Parts: sequence; C-alpha cells; structure tokens
Amino acid sequence: MIIFPAIDIRGGRCVRLTEGRFDQETVFADDPSEMAARWSAAGAEYLHVVDLDGALAGAGRNLPAIKKILEYASMPVQVGGGIRTLAAAAELLELGVSRVILGSAAVREPQLVAEACREFPGQVVVGIDAKDGKAAIEGWGVSGGIDAVELARKMAAVGVEHIIFTDISRDGKLSGVNVEATAALAQASGVKVIASGGVASVDDIRRLQQRAADGIEGCIIGKAIYTGAIDLREALRVAKEGC
Repeated sequence: MIIFPAIDIRGGRCVRLTEGRFDQETVFADDPSEMAARWSAAGAEYLHVVDLDGALAGAGRNLPAIKKILEYASMPVQVGGGIRTLAAAAELLELGVSRVILGSAAVREPQLVAEACREFPGQVVVGIDAKDGKAAIEGWGVSGGIDAVELARKMAAVGVEHIIFTDISRDGKLSGVNVEATAALAQASGVKVIASGGVASVDDIRRLQQRAADGIEGCIIGKAIYTGAIDLREALRVAKEGC
C-alpha cells in the first residue's frame, strides 16, 4: 500500500486544517519545501500536495511553493486545489507534477474530467470529499448535491483510474480513518481508491490493508505525521510489510 505524506499550502506556508475549516488552521512550516525534503529523507514513495488557496479561488495560488517542492522532492508528486481547466492541469504536469487532482470539476464539469483523462492518460486523479455521504466542493465549503458513491461511478465511466476519498468529518481530527466508507466507494466504482481523513495510527494503515482486495491502494497522512502521532518511517514499513 502506498503512503502519501500530505503538504497543504495556504499563503505559501505548510498548514493543516481541521474538518477543512480555514478558521481552524495550524502552521507547521513557513516553507513547504522543507517538509518535502523531510518526507523524502524518510523514504516516502509519493507526495500529496494541495493548494488550499487555489481550492477556494478556483485557480492556482501557490505555484511558486509547488515549484520549490518539486525541486526538493525525490519522489512523484500529485497536486490538487483549484485545477478546473485543461490548461491549469497541463501547466502543472509540464512543471513536473506526476498527477493532477480534480475535485470541484468532477461535480460541476464531468466532461472536463473526461477530456483530461483522454489528454493526460494515467495522470488524472479525482478527489471526492464527502460529509454525511454527500460530495462537497470549493474547498469543502459547498455541497455538490450528489452522493459520493454515485459520483465515483460517474468518474469511473469517464475513464478515471484513481480516486482520493476524504471523510471531511474526520479530517485533521486524528479520529481514525473511515475504512468502511472508503471500501464501499471502491467496491461500487471499481476504481482504485486512496483513503484520506482522520488517519491517526499505524493501526489505521493495517485496517486499510485488510480491505486492499476491495480496491484501496493507499492512504494520505497529514496531521498525524506532523504532530508525531505516526512516525512516517514506521508507517512506510507497515505499509510495505503488512505487519
């Protein structure tokens, strides 16, 4: 299973939010590239980066910070937050980003996702962020008016190969990942799913591994590795060895 250390950027700094709320922010580094170097040194295989300002604005706002992360990261990097046009996706991929994450666009412009999958095969990930089973958009502040599982099925139909599923109610709270909802979404869509939101201990990783056959391929870890609740090296070992 792949472990994705998370770097969320707001105002050029590395931060973590609780339940996606911008009024509940903790700053962990003034320079996000420092965290990229740190997670690289720990042996991470893939990095997950989100432009929080971009998610709210609907367009990238932290490109300089992302460029610097790419310089320091020794592993592939996937980036999301405000990517709502093919041009925006192309710009990031040309910079060296390995995969782009489309969130709000999946709800509002599914045809854009279909076009992106054709234009950038294997490099498009859809982020489905849900609360009470319903997808949320625009930095999680607005309901998308669609069931998360239904959205996942629609994305599978247009060619999406990877989905990130976040349980908003657990994100940043270290309350444990929602394994059942993640597995159900993977089963229903037939798409490989990366779990996100609430990962609190290596036991969460073990629980996700037990459902790998359902289509769970990895998990994103944010607050837990920043606070020390999880040691990234141990998490990587458990994900690799399964014990």
